[in-house]
Parts: sequence; C-alpha cells; structure tokens
Amino acid sequence: MSLELTADQHDYRDRLRAWLDEHGADAPRRHVLEPQDDAAVARLRAWQGRLSDAGYVGVTWPARFGGPGGTPAEAVIVDQELEARGIAGPFDFIGIGMVGPTIMAHGTPEQQERHLAPLLRGDEFWCQLLSEPGAGSDLAAVQTRARRREDGAWVVNGQKVWTSFAQHAAFGILLARTDPAVAKHKGLSMFLVPMDSDGLTIRPLRQITGDAEFNEVFLDDLVLPADAMIGAEGEGWKVALTMLGFERVAVGSGLHAVRLERLVAAIAEDPAAREDHAVRVRMGQVASQLLALRHTSERVVREIAEGRVPGPDAGLIKITSVIASLDACRFVVDAIGPDALVDGEWGHQVSALPGVRSAGGTEEILRNLIGERHLGLPPEPRVAPPAPAAPAPAPAPATV
Repeated sequence: MSLELTADQHDYRDRLRAWLDEHGADAPRRHVLEPQDDAAVARLRAWQGRLSDAGYVGVTWPARFGGPGGTPAEAVIVDQELEARGIAGPFDFIGIGMVGPTIMAHGTPEQQERHLAPLLRGDEFWCQLLSEPGAGSDLAAVQTRARRREDGAWVVNGQKVWTSFAQHAAFGILLARTDPAVAKHKGLSMFLVPMDSDGLTIRPLRQITGDAEFNEVFLDDLVLPADAMIGAEGEGWKVALTMLGFERVAVGSGLHAVRLERLVAAIAEDPAAREDHAVRVRMGQVASQLLALRHTSERVVREIAEGRVPGPDAGLIKITSVIASLDACRFVVDAIGPDALVDGEWGHQVSALPGVRSAGGTEEILRNLIGERHLGLPPEPRVAPPAPAAPAPAPAPATV
C-alpha cells in the first residue's frame, strides 16, 4: 500500500483529527494494563460505541453489514491517529477483527442482522470457544460434543480453555463435535452461544502479568436452538479456518505488536541510550523489522477489504509480529536496563509477549501451514495411527 495519501485521504485524516480534538480528551488510554473490573470494561465499550457512531470502528466493513464501507487506507489512518494520541481503539478486537468477518462470510442473514450491529458498537462483546485441554495446536481434535435432540435443539457438553475475556463476553463462537463417527476435521460444527446460558460456567485464569485475560469454560448440558449453528452441519472446520485466518492477521497486525513510535520514544527519553552508537545501530535493525511488519499488515488489510479471506500466508504476519515485538522488548530492556520495567507498559509487554507466541497458533504450526498450503512444500512426516489389533484366534476345539 502506498504511503502517499490522496487529497480525499488527507481530508479524511483532517476530519478524524477534528473529531478527536472534540471527543478524545476523556477517551481511555491506549497502552494500559488489561481491564479487569466491570467499570473499566463499561468505559471501554462506551468509547467503542462513540467511535462506531462516528464511523471509526470496522472501517472497511461493508455498508450492507452496518459498517462505514471505508477503504484500507482509511483504516490505517484511524489506527495511526489513535496511536499518535495514545487513545484506545475498539475494545472488542475479537469481535471486530475475527468473529464479525466470520459471521459476514458464513452467517445467515438473520444471524448477520442480529449480531453485527451490536458487535460493531460494543454493545455485545464476543469470545472464541475453541481450544481445549487436549486440543490446542491440533484444534480439530476437540472433544466438546453437541448432540441433536428430537426437537432439533443441540445439547452441548465439554470444556474450553484459554478463552480470552470470556468473563466479559455476551456471546461466544463455539467449535464442537457433532459427528464422532467421521474423520476429525469433518465431524465438527460451529455455534453462536449466549454466555449467560444455563449450563455454562466461567473460571478466570490468573497470568504472570497479574491479569486474568484467559478463562476456562465448562459446558454441562448446555442447550442451543437449531438456528444457533453458523455454517452447515459438519462444516465447522471450514468456518474455523476462516476465523483463524482473521485471528492471525489481528494478532500480527497490531493487537500485541510493539509500535515503532513507542520504541523510539522509549529510547529518546533515556539520555545515555539515545547517545549510544551501538543502541542506534540495534534500533535501526529492530525498526526495519517493525516497518516491514507494518507494510505487510497494510497489504493484507487491503486484500481483506477487497473480499479475500486470509489464508495460510496470514500466519506470516503473526510470526513476524511476535518475533519483531520480542526483539523490540529485549532491546528496550538491554538499552535502558531495569528502569524499563518500572514503566507499567513495557513491564506488562515483556511479561505478556512470550505467551502471545501461541495465540492464533504456535510458530511451528504456522510455518508448516505456510510451507505446505501456500508454498507447496512436501508435508511434514506424520505418524500414522496404530492399526487396530487383530482379533484373537478362536480357541482350538477340545480333544477327548
């Protein structure tokens, strides 16, 4: 994507700046610790609603789905201006970046009408009910079971884990096994689940950062109506791949990434670091990684706006984002020393990023996907499941 803006794009930036001058003074700050209390979440949701009403959330969402119908360049401009002022963007990044596009791609008209508008405004927050204790990188191995009743409703039993922000969510998108008799990728279906349903229990998991961003979710005889299914029965893996593609773009394009401007500001504020030649050389190396990531992310945003669903190559953004961000955090700590960790933002980032390596798929899994499905390389050797044991021979007839 060209960095040179057209006259219309300059006008768009000017209108955004004027709106932020008027409405941004009391906005939540961008780089703060993850909110844990209901009051903080309510404030972030209210801010998302104000951004949405002004057309600055889901900028590239088509107008037929309630979005502004903007361009990828305008989406980048919004992100740049919010970042420059240290103002928070939309709180529901899972809904805006992952679930919403999936509902657009696979949902029924009724599901799209019911869910997309409140999702965009932040009225209803979303989570993903995907990973399980025995199904993380091998997501298709999920054992949560959905059985259909005679009246068409589904009864769900199982457990999910590492569910981000489930404690704040109104809805979750759930991957469950509806046919255990077929191959694991073919026996899955996807459902839209109200998180206040009877039979659904949420247990937060405390992390090293002090946050409880992740949760365990227990499903005990949870009943869902027939129209809760998104996509066709048995096509849950297809829906999941769509969502995972969008997730890898979201994780990689800035959700957890260190921004170049923040890196430069951290070094500039330390007199010894900013005058050190070795620090400048290393900052140039890290900056080149972050700039490459930014331009790649902008290209993928443009492709998504043109109707392309992210494929396996979207994992490249996630891989490079985490590597570049980890390098940037190590660089700041090395250059400034322990004082860098006194800053709550950098201390939180250093603690959180190692765990982000697994968000949206581990680096090893994503490299295999890119190599096999995008570059056409030979697949990694896989161990075949053991053959079923041969039946025991019949006992010899007794002799008299």
